[in-house]
Amino acid sequence: MLGILLMNAVSFKFGLVPYLNISAGGSENWLDWTVGVFGEVFIDQKFMGLFSLLFGAGVMLFIDRAAARGGRAVLLNLWRNALLLLIGLFHFLLRDGDILMVYAVSSLFLVAMRKLSARTLIVAGAGLYFVPIASDLLLQSIADSNNAALAGIWTEPSGDIDDLDELLRLGALSGYFMRGLGMILMGAGLYRLGFMSGKMSPSTYRRVAIGGIGIGLPLAALGVAFVAINDFSNEVAFIGNIPNNLGAIPASLGYMSLIVLWNQRPDNWLKRSLRSAGRMALTNYLMQSVLGILTFSILLSGDTVNRAGILLFVLAVWVVQLWWSKTWLSRFRFGPAEWLWRVATYRRWQPIRRA
Repeated sequence: MLGILLMNAVSFKFGLVPYLNISAGGSENWLDWTVGVFGEVFIDQKFMGLFSLLFGAGVMLFIDRAAARGGRAVLLNLWRNALLLLIGLFHFLLRDGDILMVYAVSSLFLVAMRKLSARTLIVAGAGLYFVPIASDLLLQSIADSNNAALAGIWTEPSGDIDDLDELLRLGALSGYFMRGLGMILMGAGLYRLGFMSGKMSPSTYRRVAIGGIGIGLPLAALGVAFVAINDFSNEVAFIGNIPNNLGAIPASLGYMSLIVLWNQRPDNWLKRSLRSAGRMALTNYLMQSVLGILTFSILLSGDTVNRAGILLFVLAVWVVQLWWSKTWLSRFRFGPAEWLWRVATYRRWQPIRRA
């Protein structure tokens, strides 16, 4: 959730286009370019992949716990994610780029497939994840053959966006959905295997970390280099994403392995703070949007801000959220948004204050 802010913060100030194309805005000097390239290689799609893997695991965990209590686990989960869809709709009104609606809809597919074996879920998820690679090739071919401006996707629109660019944008967004759903299914399968709960040997996690990061990050760097060599032209707007998307699965698994290994070490203040921020992921995700809009759309609406300045905003939000999450949970059992979601899910009052 904290890593996702590194990418989302760009859209708070500049919108979708500079989020996708680092040459389209906010890159004024070498430091800005360093921040942009770092985000593309180390952050983009990888932390969203982590978030999606954990969401898939969370759905399975919720169903298992509800079933153990003798409740109507599937219906309760469907109602819970219908509420998440509603939260996502309100969040979408606040800013374009919500991920909660994708997760809410994806949960329907996961619930339908929940009885499949762990291996089947992982294979199906990986298959769905790679479908947009073919669509990227198709979208690039359509864009090139029609000399599309890619307004609102790769270039800033100078006026109304035509129908072709809207269609291409819809195709690109559908790719995000497919990749999100694929990661969610993989997360459910990995949960079944006990991968996320540290049940495998340390050597397994070390191998996955080394192999995943060793494969994923170079692929992402290759994608950035390919786009840069082609001067960020429209001819590579879609196919330039393919190396990064290919590398996102191994890199996300590598990152998760490092987290599992670190979690097995003795507690310290940073780990406790991060754990608290994670337990309040919904609250913190929504608050990141609120803080981003207040900062860039209101307080700094008329000021020039580049990517390095956005990085300072991100670091400040990290400090605030790590501090306030730990402070809040020392007094309360749930974050504010998590508590409201829990009350609505069970349709009865839930105690929030710690004894």
